[in-house]
Amino acid sequence: MTKETLLKDVLDVKVTGDQALVKKINKSLILHSVRKHPELSRARISEMTGLNKATVSNLVAELQAEQLVLEAGPGESSGGRKPLILHFNATAGYVVGMEVRVKQLAAVLCDLNGSVLCEMEVPLIQHDFEYVLREMKKIIAALIAEAPPTVYGVVGIGVAVPGMVDEHGTVLFAPNLAWEMIPLQELLEEHFSLPVIIDNEANSGAFGELNFGRGEDVRHLLYISAGSGIGSGIIIGGELYKGSRGYAGETGHMCIEAEGIPCSCGSRGCWELYASEKAYDLAAGIPAFQTRELVTMAAQGNAAARQQFEAIGTYLGIGLTNLINSFNPELIVIGGTLSEAKAWLEAPMQQVVTQRTLPFHKQQLEIAFSTLGIRAAMIGAGFSAAMHFLGHARVMV
Repeated sequence: MTKETLLKDVLDVKVTGDQALVKKINKSLILHSVRKHPELSRARISEMTGLNKATVSNLVAELQAEQLVLEAGPGESSGGRKPLILHFNATAGYVVGMEVRVKQLAAVLCDLNGSVLCEMEVPLIQHDFEYVLREMKKIIAALIAEAPPTVYGVVGIGVAVPGMVDEHGTVLFAPNLAWEMIPLQELLEEHFSLPVIIDNEANSGAFGELNFGRGEDVRHLLYISAGSGIGSGIIIGGELYKGSRGYAGETGHMCIEAEGIPCSCGSRGCWELYASEKAYDLAAGIPAFQTRELVTMAAQGNAAARQQFEAIGTYLGIGLTNLINSFNPELIVIGGTLSEAKAWLEAPMQQVVTQRTLPFHKQQLEIAFSTLGIRAAMIGAGFSAAMHFLGHARVMV
């Protein structure tokens, strides 16, 4: 890995600051190098980053004092003294990652490198915000209580929501929950006295896939969260793209039927009405089951369930074609609860994409289903909180 590539994985400021800022950048660069490459020595870090050996040694010593980096023992010698291998101490602290879904609240307790220790899920019987907030607090508190004793304890909470979120963690509009202008970050921080990160669930899913799933080392990625609605997390040049005010990715409200069904967003013919769980309401012979139940029915040979998934797959393909022609990604990852129906969605979806996508856009394009499954948004939300604690930064070069 080159120094330039590593630099693009570190701080979100221009390198014009004072000596303290430069030190912060270098320290973050070393920490995240060790996190991503678990068999590094000080000498190898110096080679990878271009930092001199004295700087690396001094900053590694600080990270060791903070118990974020540990010496794991001697490595292989290349002729001289055996180098000491450094490891990232992922269990120095823990984070809670939660996803607010239309029918469930689901959450995980993760270490600082995204590994799941425990998981909880409860049904949502109503969407009244006061009720949902009470249930959120119960689950978060229960997971915090499960965290093992460690240097820093629980260091943050990440929450993924199905709606538009501003830079202050306010849920501006979540049509499938009937929420508007909810100061969720402020309320949770006040209750738990911990940093809280709130983001759209598709952005969180994209962040999870980029770091731990099919999207590792991918520069141009679309993550499609298909469940109660549809949202997209957009990665361009290795960066999460949020648009001018942070609201990009509401692709579920892309119109695919000019005179289609009216949507709760105020438009009509929106993609998610035909290619998400909302399509169950339109189907003949399909009761109001959840996706997991329909997957079981389809696996048992139920023709109506299989036909429903095939129809959704076709409409997924139509929307994907528009996105492929617009963004020219190298990878599309399908996540969310509908990813559990891959066996019946994939063939009709791929057929539509093959038939309708511009030929050059199909070259070197891969469409895959999430390896993280329905955990992607939870893990991504939790990892956002971990990166906030670790001081993850990105250098503009």
